[in-house]
Amino acid sequence: MRAYRQFASVYDRLMEEMPYAEWMGFIRQCWERYEIPETIADLGCGTGSISIPLAKSGFEVFGIDLSADMLTVARSKWDETPQQAIRRRSGSIRWLQQDMRDWELPSPVDNVLSFCDCINYLTEESDVEAMFRATWRGLKPGGLFVFDVHPPSQLHRYAEEQPFVLDERDVAYIWTCDFDEGRCEIEHHLTIFALDEAKGGAGRESAFTRFEEVHTQRAYEPSWIRSALLAAGFREVEEFADFNLQPPTEASERLFFVARK
Repeated sequence: MRAYRQFASVYDRLMEEMPYAEWMGFIRQCWERYEIPETIADLGCGTGSISIPLAKSGFEVFGIDLSADMLTVARSKWDETPQQAIRRRSGSIRWLQQDMRDWELPSPVDNVLSFCDCINYLTEESDVEAMFRATWRGLKPGGLFVFDVHPPSQLHRYAEEQPFVLDERDVAYIWTCDFDEGRCEIEHHLTIFALDEAKGGAGRESAFTRFEEVHTQRAYEPSWIRSALLAAGFREVEEFADFNLQPPTEASERLFFVARK
């Protein structure tokens, strides 16, 4: 558990530059266009960086993730949230360890979100289809499913622009990629070096702990995603890009889908 906590801390440190504020801004644009929900399921919630701000804003949130370790960190972060900020707006979170391919709640919700390209981690079409069906079942009639994905062009860019290197005072990594063009699937190989204060101390040099991580993602054609959503039962599907309610272009790095039950 101690080793995991070190890695989880590094995970949040490495994700500091992720555009969480832009994800929050995008979902608020959607609510202005459609309607403001009361209940929200956050699929692939990770360490709660989307779920917690939503709950602090007054929503009833279900944070769902397959990783018990991620949920441990999320719970810890939520427990450290000042209680007066929560009580003032009556927000709440329930953390659930479930697979997004067959998740379920006691009753349907108004909105389902899945950000940070979580769906790209489903590397078989049948898994994506199962996730869409589970999400349709988990929504109230008229509810919205909002998610983002990397398009095929973005995985090509990763393959062409690698390797990536980070060298900070407390953390460093070397990130390389193996790309399978036939499947449009990429393996991200990360060697991470994190400062371990427990190994340092007076009169000793700083010590780093090394972690090896492999993450696999697959990109799907937008037309296939639209067809799979409609086949799952969604009656309206709209496509946007790069955190704005604007149509995608060939240069778009992140696609957003909004599907209504």
